[in-house]
Amino acid sequence: MSGVLYIVATPIGNLEDLTPRAARTFAEADFIAAEDTRVTLKLLNHLGLKKPMVSYYEHNLKERGEQILARIEAGESCALCSDAGMPAISDPGEVIVTDALARGIRVVPVPAASAAVTALAVSGQPTGRFVFEGFLPVNRRSRLERLEELKSEQRTMIFYEAPHKLRMTLDDLIAAFGGQRSITLCRELTKLHETIQKTTLAEAAAWYAENNPRGEYVLVVAGGEKPAPVQWTLEQAVERARQLAEEGQKLSAAAKQAAAESGFSKSEIYRLCLEPEEEDVP
Repeated sequence: MSGVLYIVATPIGNLEDLTPRAARTFAEADFIAAEDTRVTLKLLNHLGLKKPMVSYYEHNLKERGEQILARIEAGESCALCSDAGMPAISDPGEVIVTDALARGIRVVPVPAASAAVTALAVSGQPTGRFVFEGFLPVNRRSRLERLEELKSEQRTMIFYEAPHKLRMTLDDLIAAFGGQRSITLCRELTKLHETIQKTTLAEAAAWYAENNPRGEYVLVVAGGEKPAPVQWTLEQAVERARQLAEEGQKLSAAAKQAAAESGFSKSEIYRLCLEPEEEDVP
């Protein structure tokens, strides 16, 4: 009988955030698949546990993933964890979860802290709708293309960033969204030097031009404002109806659609459409 793949969240900084269920899962699993076994060993020592571990990270996904899944299919249970937070979110665990489901292996989440959601909750930015972008591409061209795609994004945007890239990222965000766009920089969440700073992109760039970035960052950027609705004139609405009629719609239906698009009344548009168009006088 096949075993189970547990996707176990680990603390993003403070070890007290480890859930009792996560601790029990580590204790009961046959083995642990860890992003960095040295990091996970510290967590297991904190729990007083000794468990067989295998490394599973970006550069050994195919070979090591097959070995892990084969052991699970043979009946063992595996607890997969990343260095911090929820595995498989902007994380190599995404691949093994996809492969496990394709092979009919049971996948069980053991959720807890996630840096993205934690930052969003304390950001002071709109939280009802958001988009998670993770780390921006390292390649400059791809990076700028991604930000170009996000220029019209109205939802709150969440990015991860390393300290040595923060200044460049802030400059790129300013180029894409403008310096007055609101941003909350969440640094070292749940750790000793945790800081949460809500400001503008321009002010953040100016601050870090004078101060060295330190620690891991979650950037929560406000979405853009909804574009103002197009203001129609009555003449444009009539022209729209005539265009639709020329394309094959009945005039009544064309006037109704033009009214819905423009805000003018159907009857007024219909009446004006029946009047002859003025011809230019040479």
